Amino acid sequence: MRDLSRASGMSLAGLYYYFESKEKLLYLIQKHTFTTVVERLRERLSDVDDPEACVRIFILNHLEYFLANQKAMTVLSHEDDVLKNGFGQEIAAIKREYYRICTDLLDAFKRKNKLTFSNRIAVLSLFGMINWIYTWYNPRVDANAKELAREMGDTFLRGICGANSVKKVRRKKFAVST
Repeated sequence: MRDLSRASGMSLAGLYYYFESKEKLLYLIQKHTFTTVVERLRERLSDVDDPEACVRIFILNHLEYFLANQKAMTVLSHEDDVLKNGFGQEIAAIKREYYRICTDLLDAFKRKNKLTFSNRIAVLSLFGMINWIYTWYNPRVDANAKELAREMGDTFLRGICGANSVKKVRRKKFAVST
C-alpha cells in the first residue's frame, strides 16, 4: 500500500479510506477486469452464429483488453491465488464462467467441423497462449491486438483441426508397430 501511495500521490491514510486492505483493492481490480472482459465478450458474440468467428472474437476480445491494460494483466497473473474468503470465491466464479464460455465456443466449433479433441486441453492451451502475452509483447515490434488475434487464432485453430489427423497417424503407427 505504501508503494501505491507513492505511485499515486495519494496519502496512505487516503488509500485506506477507500480500500480497507490490499486484498480488497486486489479483489476490486480482479472483479472489474474479469467482469469487463466477460461483458464485452457477451456483447460481441450476441449477433454471431459462426463457431470459428466466435472463437476468433474470444481471442480478439481477450487480447484487446489485456494489451490495453497490461499492468492489470500482470497483477492478475501473479496474484491469482491470493484472494481468500468470499473475495476469492466471487472471482473464481467469474473465471469459471469465462472458462465455460470458451468451452462452449470450442464445443460448437468441434461439432460444426466434426472434430475430436479434448476441450480441457484446448481451452487451457488457448489461455496459455493468450494470457502470457504480457511477458513478451512489445508494441514497437509486435503487431496490434487485431493482427495478433488473427495470427494466434490461425495457429490455435489449425492446431485443434490438425489434432484429428495427428491421432489418425498415431493410430496407424501403433497398429503397424504392434
